[in-house]
Amino acid sequence: MTKIVVVGGGAGGLELATKLGRKLGKKGKAQITLVDRNRTHLWKPLLHEVAAGSLDAGIDALSYQSHARNHGFEFQLGSLTGIKREDKRIVLAPIYGEKGELVLDERELEYDYLVIALGSVSNDFGTPGVRDNCIFLDSPDQAFRFHGLLMNQFLQFASDCKPGDLTCQPQQKVKIAIVGAGATGVELSAELYNAVEELAAYGYKHLTRDSLKVTVVEAGPRILPALPERISAAAHHELSQLGVDVRTATFVSEATEQGLKTKDGELIEANLMVWAAGIKAPDFMKEIGGLETNRINQLVVKPTLQTTRDDHIFAIGDVAACPMGDEGRNVPPRAQSAHQMADRALANILAMMQGRELKSYSYVDYGSLVSMSRFSTVGSLMGNLMRGSMMVEGRLARFVYVSLYRMHQIALHGYIKTGLMMLVGQINRILRPRLKLH
Repeated sequence: MTKIVVVGGGAGGLELATKLGRKLGKKGKAQITLVDRNRTHLWKPLLHEVAAGSLDAGIDALSYQSHARNHGFEFQLGSLTGIKREDKRIVLAPIYGEKGELVLDERELEYDYLVIALGSVSNDFGTPGVRDNCIFLDSPDQAFRFHGLLMNQFLQFASDCKPGDLTCQPQQKVKIAIVGAGATGVELSAELYNAVEELAAYGYKHLTRDSLKVTVVEAGPRILPALPERISAAAHHELSQLGVDVRTATFVSEATEQGLKTKDGELIEANLMVWAAGIKAPDFMKEIGGLETNRINQLVVKPTLQTTRDDHIFAIGDVAACPMGDEGRNVPPRAQSAHQMADRALANILAMMQGRELKSYSYVDYGSLVSMSRFSTVGSLMGNLMRGSMMVEGRLARFVYVSLYRMHQIALHGYIKTGLMMLVGQINRILRPRLKLH
């Protein structure tokens, strides 16, 4: 039986494995295997909400094992360490328990077709001190860690005054610095102000919006550099209204325990620091299996999404350096790119199995939206939705923003189950706290 292995259960990888399972796995036409180092899936654009506590990952996370059983594919827990192209095998690292005990030895999985969908990680560009003093938001575990540290900071702030002293005003603000004013940095900064207001309602004494100082540091001339300038300006205005200190054209030269040092010698003091500037593929991907990679470790692929040195290995999502027409640029690392690539990779794998001609992937930009928590949403809609582009904000933008996540859920679960999940979500808004408090 034909063996198809998908490595990486992010937006693109999980959607591809699900669709392959439905088309081939359930019908016994191929053996589909999904490999991921985590046991559960959470849509990466939601990680800033997990970090701030606005989203409870325990409710929204999807179990790979359960999903695999329902959709005709197998799931293997593990981390990719190597590709043996001559033998058509991948190597998975050993798995160890909490106490260091060996749970599973190193394993090898056979494949006829391999799809790498590992996504990306934050790129610190070799900046001194970042690895030791900053938190990344590349995975749920990192988001959980930030949330725990954030709650401790707020608890410490709320306990600065003696019990019963209602006139006391704590002197020290909770200072958070975010490096990178892309979607993650902008959305996280807004969510933090939402978290402060919610915590005040849950008994955190003396906590107000003024208790928090968020600084967003961007090396470029404006925030949201990948989006049109008018959207960037609208988002900048919204952040300033919330109280965010937005620093553009500011280069971070070092991260210390006290805060961020800029190229101009200024120290931006911070209790917590988040690094969300730039992306790269994981370091171990560099020339893995002799495949061609670029300077940020992405696998270089042909327009058909096949790697340049092996037609039986595909790459999709952030890990793929896919040319975008004749513009000399690559497809941008967005969730919508991964979703589109998953569909093209599915069609091309089926074509290869049937001896048909493969088609090139063509990126379609449907626009971008940035959510600033419950305060505002701004963005642009474009592509096939209308001629040219249209700037949207407010309720319409928020509706479209939420719809992007619903489209991902529909691709995984279908319309009926997604509808039921939406209903449960509305019920939980009544039954559960608005903010995750633990």
